[in-house]
Amino acid sequence: MSTRMLPVPEGLDGMRVDAGLARLLGLSRTVVAELAESGEVLLDGRPAGKSDRLAAGGLLEVRLPEPEQPAAVVAEPVEGMRVLHDDEDIVVVDKPVGVAVHPSPGWTGPTVVGGLAAAGLRMSTSGAAERQGVVHRLDAGTTGVLVVAKSEHAYTVLKRAFKERSVLKGYHALVQGHPDPTKGTIDAPIDRHPRHDYKFAVVAGGRPSVTHYEVIEAFRAASLVDIQLETGRTHQIRVHFAALRHPCVGDLTYGADPVLARKLGLTRQWLHARTLGFAHPADGRWVEFSSEYPADLAAALETLRAQA
Repeated sequence: MSTRMLPVPEGLDGMRVDAGLARLLGLSRTVVAELAESGEVLLDGRPAGKSDRLAAGGLLEVRLPEPEQPAAVVAEPVEGMRVLHDDEDIVVVDKPVGVAVHPSPGWTGPTVVGGLAAAGLRMSTSGAAERQGVVHRLDAGTTGVLVVAKSEHAYTVLKRAFKERSVLKGYHALVQGHPDPTKGTIDAPIDRHPRHDYKFAVVAGGRPSVTHYEVIEAFRAASLVDIQLETGRTHQIRVHFAALRHPCVGDLTYGADPVLARKLGLTRQWLHARTLGFAHPADGRWVEFSSEYPADLAAALETLRAQA
């Protein structure tokens, strides 16, 4: 365990201990609440409960467990992962379902970086050891096109491009019902879910998040939507459409109808990273890559079309 001493700033005066300490430490409220319940949080020398109120100028003392060791990259081939482009600076892959981008604590399945290592491809050494070369991510349950940096120069240029929102990130999603209007922008801040740490939600004071969408095909129970991401928050598309009461079909985590998912043979959210475009880090020329629908998503669409 390590101990952190944190004075309470004016901006957190009157806030609950779990909410205020979560902000100060960058941890979830659930983790902070568990620390408080275990007696690891002191406020002005006295044990603090998670619902106690902070006072500006007070002193928080927190005992934190030592951070977990980073997960190791295991070089193993990834079935179904295709390399769409490979040069000295970047490699672009078509990521299959059930594959994480990089190792993380608790994940035991295949990873993109492990698959690339097994193929003998060397990635940029920038970033944490288990995330070398990774400049953006897709959920394990989301398929589609992904770029990884091979050179240090490419890593720096691509990270900046994603931060400055100069990358074209096009997705297709099958959402329940019929969004109204059929073309629009969802501008709603996203942060950790206030009660369920494994989820995200539209939360006042969250990180700015912007999603542009347009319905391109409508069915009786769902709509196929073309999406352009302006920002790239975790679970952004899933959270935004769930907030509109049009969750991605098959996305049971965010309130999708399990009956419809079963009828369409889906065991994950219908969400696919369709296109990715950016200025190539080597010479600045615009490059664009695309990915076809995988079999499970294509089959779900055909089922809906047959019912029309």
